Amino acid sequence: MDAVITEDLTRRFGRFTAVDRVSFRIPEGSVFGFLGPNGSGKTTTIRMLTGILEPSEGSARVLGMDLVSEREKVRESLGYMSQKFSLYDDLTVQENLDFYAGLFSLPPARSRERIAEIVEMAGLLGRTNDLAGNLSGGLRQRLALGCAILHRPRLLFLDEPTSGVDPRSRRRFWDIIYGLAAEGTTVMVTTHFMDEAEHCDTIGFMFESRLIACGTPEELKALLPGTAWEIPSEDPIGLLERLKGTQGVMESSVHGRSVHLLAETESAVVFESLGGRRIVPTLEDVFVHLVMNEREARAE
Repeated sequence: MDAVITEDLTRRFGRFTAVDRVSFRIPEGSVFGFLGPNGSGKTTTIRMLTGILEPSEGSARVLGMDLVSEREKVRESLGYMSQKFSLYDDLTVQENLDFYAGLFSLPPARSRERIAEIVEMAGLLGRTNDLAGNLSGGLRQRLALGCAILHRPRLLFLDEPTSGVDPRSRRRFWDIIYGLAAEGTTVMVTTHFMDEAEHCDTIGFMFESRLIACGTPEELKALLPGTAWEIPSEDPIGLLERLKGTQGVMESSVHGRSVHLLAETESAVVFESLGGRRIVPTLEDVFVHLVMNEREARAE
């Protein structure tokens, strides 16, 4: 069964179309990565699916219920963690958790049980009397997640949950996400970290309001033509310019201190002479390829 089904979901603000005819499915118990640059429509899509915004056109079913006509019933089974973490900085950890337990109408005994579980999961033992505003980024992040899942939602929306936290906290947070999915929770997470998306079951790429591709990481990488190469350089932009027009080069882009290429296989000697090596393409390579194709298609 699918936890989420959207059909041509669209949201307009006046003449501006923030989400344009987006259709996808999320199987129950899976992790769906929603990728794309800022302003591409990811957050607006989530706000529609959580009932905060009403679609301008199209439809969606969430946990088998119609998003518009059964909005209040849908909300009871959802968890939502926004980019701002939705915490009250002038309240303690305990007070934040008590507030959300009351918001979800948890019975007192159930509330105490769940709060104890969340405190342990978030690594907040001994810190429940600390003000939320005084916690580190990683602890605030896990506390916000704990508040969002106190009522054990069947479907969890996470909007850029790892922005502004260190790599170690990001890894720990994803371990928690995998654990929730293993227990049956469906997770939809927006991110601009391509390495995080590698571990999602399914990925949707958003670009300028449209969903330009959707599939497993392996399916998306299979969309790339030719062979992927990486050529390190002290001047990657200069190298990119020099490679323009080189026979066999299909696409090229700068990745840190190197240039990534998609090239015809028979051109290997040229790239090896530049210190290049064949690589397994990353999702960032996929996204660059998809965006280039999309821009060319829209320019026609």
